[in-house]
Amino acid sequence: MTIRSIRNTFLTGLAVILPIVVTAWILWWIGVTFERSLGNVYAVLVSERYYFPGLGILLGVALIFVTGVLARAWLFRGLFDWSSRLLNRIPLVKTVYGATQDFMRFVSGGEGRKLDRVVLVEFGEPPTKLMGFITRDDFSQFPGLADNDEVAVFFPMSYQIGGYTLFLPKSRLQAIEMRPEEAMRLVLTAGLSGSSR
Repeated sequence: MTIRSIRNTFLTGLAVILPIVVTAWILWWIGVTFERSLGNVYAVLVSERYYFPGLGILLGVALIFVTGVLARAWLFRGLFDWSSRLLNRIPLVKTVYGATQDFMRFVSGGEGRKLDRVVLVEFGEPPTKLMGFITRDDFSQFPGLADNDEVAVFFPMSYQIGGYTLFLPKSRLQAIEMRPEEAMRLVLTAGLSGSSR
């Protein structure tokens, strides 16, 4: 075997192993965090006799679900909105909290922010095509930001959690029939992903 083939074989193995290891590590970290915090709280407050390994993880999943149910209830929605406004007033906290909140809304598609409209936009000469996602077509909250016939199009960057947003006329956009998950995977992996799941 040549040095190049050894290197390519190693990189192929790394490409298979690394996503599995990173995913497993994140899930392990979440599980350990739930187990240590919620499991210990349960053992101290309720009874150590009824504690069993994995209870903290079950309590964490239950807590997330109950929080989701309460966040949809009218009575608690006001409380969550109030606490959110309070956190967004604290100088350093508002940066981290606001960015995390916006990212989760962006990913989950909450409050109309779902990326379900995939478009192609041509730029330059000869024409270069970019794939993007329409994120907003109503700018009534932001007067003067965009014209009536313009929409906000988000163009994600490959292999980064980032991108840029352009305000473009609807006439420049070409809607394409592609599932948003497929489009996002294609863009984020720079076209290298062959999976359609």
